[in-house]
Amino acid sequence: MKRKKACLIINPRAGQNLAKLNDVMAVLSAAGWKTHVGIKEYGGHTMELATKGAKKGYDLVIGYGGDGTLSQVINGVLNAKGHQSVVGVIPGGTANVWAGEVGVPIDPVKASLSLVNSEARKIDVGHVQVASLTFLAAAENPSEPPVPKETATGRPPPGVEKVLNNRVKPSSKTSQHFFLMAGLGIDAAVMAHTSKPLKYEVGRLAVGVAAAKELASLHAFPVEVSLAGSGRDDKIDWKGEALQVVVGNTRRYGGVTEITPDAYIDDGVLDVCVITAGDPLTTLEQIFSFLVRRKPDKTGAKYFHGAHLSISVPASIGMQLDGSAFELKDYLSKSNWKAVQQAKDSTHIMVNYRFDAMPLALPMAIPYTYDDSLFEEGPDKAKTRVTKQQRNEDKDVETQADVKADGNHKKSDGKDDIAESQAARPPTQRSAEEQQQADRQIADVLKVGERVRVVGTCPNPEKKHVYIVAGGIARKNTGEYKPVAVRIDGKTKVSRHTGEPVPAAFVKTLKEAAEIVVQGKQSKRGVIKAKRVVVL
Repeated sequence: MKRKKACLIINPRAGQNLAKLNDVMAVLSAAGWKTHVGIKEYGGHTMELATKGAKKGYDLVIGYGGDGTLSQVINGVLNAKGHQSVVGVIPGGTANVWAGEVGVPIDPVKASLSLVNSEARKIDVGHVQVASLTFLAAAENPSEPPVPKETATGRPPPGVEKVLNNRVKPSSKTSQHFFLMAGLGIDAAVMAHTSKPLKYEVGRLAVGVAAAKELASLHAFPVEVSLAGSGRDDKIDWKGEALQVVVGNTRRYGGVTEITPDAYIDDGVLDVCVITAGDPLTTLEQIFSFLVRRKPDKTGAKYFHGAHLSISVPASIGMQLDGSAFELKDYLSKSNWKAVQQAKDSTHIMVNYRFDAMPLALPMAIPYTYDDSLFEEGPDKAKTRVTKQQRNEDKDVETQADVKADGNHKKSDGKDDIAESQAARPPTQRSAEEQQQADRQIADVLKVGERVRVVGTCPNPEKKHVYIVAGGIARKNTGEYKPVAVRIDGKTKVSRHTGEPVPAAFVKTLKEAAEIVVQGKQSKRGVIKAKRVVVL
């Protein structure tokens, strides 16, 4: 990615995400990025840091944490009107759904390499607000919950006490946007009651503990869905009882279930899945489908999609955005919230949420290696998006191999070039003197160089024929592990341990745990600008 200034915002997660900070910074520095680090200190701080970063003109604002952290970063960047920083992610949360969707590795060092080898692509973002509140009259039959009816201007219709319009603009500290999905129902209750300390300690198991508690109180609730369009009066497209409503911008729910399987992140619409209520047997079948098939049973689900949607649910039903629960009061004016508090039963208050798709509203860092499944152009066109640099790198490797096989090496008056040409011959074709000279060159590098254990590699698209190798150096006397990032360019002489030179692009083939010896100057950030590299 052609970026120079980056802002890295970290959710420390009890210190877990700080453990690999030096490794991450080494990779970003090797890419030539000047990176400012901000650490979340309190609730809402992530969004504040992201807004400041965007306003200061950082090319890239990176969220190092889970989907909740990334959502806060996105909201912060979008709050900075007129400033469009690219948003990237280094996974450090529980589910890391976005990373799984677009192929970002979970390991923070490999994710950093993936971030360098990414491009900025615009995606849709969902926006949510509360449009109005409808206060229902008490039902004549207590066993039957009141069902909301269409409202109109003037006096409330029969069965409705009053309708309050909510023309409040949420504060800049309130999340108004989502990039994965919004949920109304049991999932919001689970997120609201999940222990964060337990979540940090045992991960998804903490969510499972909260889910087990909430399932005991699982019950259906009334829902109205209206699709809005230009020149069309809102009307109710579906009304009934549901167990869960999901408004999706992407597909995976919780990282495993494709609850909105037809969603794309660049089509300008949102996809809605309503898990409808049924008899106890139908409900059990739906739960079984979630757990085993990883998707809802179509016989118990309703699907809608549109750029603008209105969804009404009781005020007792919570909402979650991108896996984080939010309180209704954050989206209401003070007077409306006071009216809600004064009501005897929140199930008799219908909240009309307005969901809008914001087409291509945000540039996100998408790895070049991603297959484009979430983009309308699809995986087939993704194959044509391989950079020219990467194609040339492959050609360079093939050309170099052909040259070696033919023994057709360029001649030069320089002794180093002659030595390289001699060393380039396979060991079986070298004279004893040539082999001795190649051995001496390798021995010199092994003597003064640093032995690096490889974690991952990537090309740097910003620079032609430049590669980054992330890894670490283990000190023999102390056992201390020092993270480093090796920068290899066209001037770096790369060879095998036999002395046979290979092109710089060869480092792309290095596997994790492979070892190389590097000779070059090392910076304070742990970046080694390699002069020579020997692949062991």
